[in-house]
Amino acid sequence: MDLDAYVAEHGGEWRRLSQLCDRRRLDAAEVDELVALYQRVTTHLSVLRSRSPDPALLGELSQVVLRARARLTGRPRPSWAAVRGFMFAGFPGAVWRAAPWWCAVATVFTLLTFTLIGFVADNPETAAAFIGDEEAAHLVESGFAGYYTEFSAPTFAFHLWTHNAWLAAKCLAAGVLIVPVGYLLWQNVLNIGVVGGVMISYGRADVFFGLITPHGLLELTGVFVAAGVGLRTGWAWISPPEQLTRGQAVARAGRDAILVALGLVGVFAVAAVIEAFVTPAPVPTAVRIAVGAAAWLAFLAYVVLLGSRARADVDDR
Repeated sequence: MDLDAYVAEHGGEWRRLSQLCDRRRLDAAEVDELVALYQRVTTHLSVLRSRSPDPALLGELSQVVLRARARLTGRPRPSWAAVRGFMFAGFPGAVWRAAPWWCAVATVFTLLTFTLIGFVADNPETAAAFIGDEEAAHLVESGFAGYYTEFSAPTFAFHLWTHNAWLAAKCLAAGVLIVPVGYLLWQNVLNIGVVGGVMISYGRADVFFGLITPHGLLELTGVFVAAGVGLRTGWAWISPPEQLTRGQAVARAGRDAILVALGLVGVFAVAAVIEAFVTPAPVPTAVRIAVGAAAWLAFLAYVVLLGSRARADVDDR
């Protein structure tokens, strides 16, 4: 095969196809020309692949063919209807359907945490068993408050966001096994319970609750939602509804888990911004708590109002 002659013969068609691919708008005649050229150039590419050892030419022509194919088949564009459906029905609906589960998780978590806080506060010597006397003293003097100002706010916010999103992902993914979710939650109970108990035993309850409340309300609610949805998936495997097979039940719960995972990315982003910028801000404690409480109540209202509406729409179908 004379490669130079073949290129000279068909090169004009290749260039013309590339030009049509670059145009933003095509009229009817140009669309017909694009289709015809695409078919011919695809044949040329097939011939060259079987007879030409020139990788540069093959790569260049392959790119032209791929661009033409994309132009003919259409490029995927973001569907704002899908985004709206997710924001106003998909995510809040999935959270609402799992409300009994994450509300139960929140209740048990809160009871265990405050029980541990009270125990450590009433028995200060137990702090040594958990973290040691020196670490407890450092925590009270500067460690707890310093945690929120150790890094720049943007860096701290990004770290918190990724950490909490990863924790939620683990709860959602491990939910089918049940036990790992309990372990992850217990680690958080232990951390908050011991730190809170130590702070209270040293008379720093105002510092502890003043710093943890602004972001903790929304952040922990996100963790509760992730854990509850994960456990709901596990229960779907253990005890599926009568009308569904075990696989169908897990698949349905898993779809909700995916929606929740995507939505919690935004929830944890808001919580991270509050923790990095609002929690350590030099403003009255009441103001910081009010900001956190407003974000938390807004999320709950969003879930209750839009989630219940999405559930009603499904039931009406």
